[in-house]
Amino acid sequence: MIRLLSYNIHKGIGGRDRRYRLERIIEVIRAESPDIICLQEVDRDVRRSRFHDQALMLAEEFTAVAHLYQLNVRVQRGGYGNLLLSRWPLRHSHQISLTRHGKKPRGAQIAVIESEEGPLQVVNWHLGLSEQERHWQVRHLLRHHLFRESAHLPSILIGDTNDWRDTLERGPFSIHGFHQITRPLSRFRSFPAYLPLGALDKAFARGNLVVEHAKVSQRRVARDASDHLPLIIDVRLTAPST
Repeated sequence: MIRLLSYNIHKGIGGRDRRYRLERIIEVIRAESPDIICLQEVDRDVRRSRFHDQALMLAEEFTAVAHLYQLNVRVQRGGYGNLLLSRWPLRHSHQISLTRHGKKPRGAQIAVIESEEGPLQVVNWHLGLSEQERHWQVRHLLRHHLFRESAHLPSILIGDTNDWRDTLERGPFSIHGFHQITRPLSRFRSFPAYLPLGALDKAFARGNLVVEHAKVSQRRVARDASDHLPLIIDVRLTAPST
């Protein structure tokens, strides 16, 4: 079994009390014992988070065999972005821009992870605020040669999609044979953490894998640690059909 956790950590700042407490984020993640951790809004060298290098701190805290940080938004001399941590080594990894002209910088991390069950392609991303922008970002990623070079592998795309109206699955994902793991939406409301109304944190899958379990954490500390709740997915890789 492979457990993935996706979490917009909001720079370690609580959505309700507005306090910076990275230890709460660590507590939330540790309680779920994930093998692969996909985080969004991870700070590095920014005053609001005490100039911490959160990517390095989290990689060390969870003794990650592999970690990959993508700084997307510049703030002062630092900024924030996406972080992927893995219990297993990466066969290879790429980081691509999903930024459209005039929009806030966005990005995606692509990694082929050598799990104990076999190679798994994982995408960690944080999509834009407008529907048109999000659809372009998904199309751009799925058509990108760096994604397509491992398209024969089982694949999971996971992260904060900002997809309030839930239009991505029946749009660009359906064309490329992906299904949405995070259904029904009523079971996957993750934002805002203290009173979740929107199912913004989503996962999509394709290929030889079986989803054993999927949930949004309802732990009390998770309601205070960030403005999002974490998404947890358990999958099992299966042999290709012959």
